[in-house]
Amino acid sequence: MIESLAPPLLAGAALGVFFFGGLWWTVRKGATANNPAVWFMGSFLLRTGLTLGGFYAVGAGDWQRLLAALLGFALARMVLTRFSPSPQEHRHAP
Repeated sequence: MIESLAPPLLAGAALGVFFFGGLWWTVRKGATANNPAVWFMGSFLLRTGLTLGGFYAVGAGDWQRLLAALLGFALARMVLTRFSPSPQEHRHAP
């Protein structure tokens, strides 16, 4: 049973990397854009739509698969948050 939950866990982690990586990219790009509202709203709709669609496909009507995907998503967030540079570090880097 555990083996059958590994693919949804990895898929959830991939969805998390996509979602939070896209958020990181949007914040960097939107901060200097001429019209940041378009960047932020467009990114939000794209990231949310694709992520929810991914969860729907991965879950396949099974709550255990969906839970494994959500766990992978949360783990990806923790890893990305832990290892990404803070805004202060990025700003002062040469």
